Amino acid sequence: MIFITAKFQVLPEYADRWPEIAGEFTEATRAEPGCQWFDWSRSVEDPNEYVLVEAFRDDAAGAAHVQSDHFKKAQQTLPPHLAETPRIINFTIPQDDWSELGEMAVPSRG
Repeated sequence: MIFITAKFQVLPEYADRWPEIAGEFTEATRAEPGCQWFDWSRSVEDPNEYVLVEAFRDDAAGAAHVQSDHFKKAQQTLPPHLAETPRIINFTIPQDDWSELGEMAVPSRG
């Protein structure tokens, strides 16, 4: 699985609307057959920063994503709303889903 985390520093005047601004791109990416997840979170320390956690099934799915029409459109439509170039960590890992955090295991509540 290709696991990606990216930080987007959004211009303050667009920060509250970022989920809407990135909405079409988000929906189209989530609909890709090789997309495992594509989830945005807003920083609790910086209201202008959004963190994107995404995963794709394999290299082919990742390549299909960056070659898609919606990705190419996002390359044009999203940067005008950003204060700087997004920062990214991209890594291939030998998993296909989230693992449990054993050190914080929650006992059965049933």
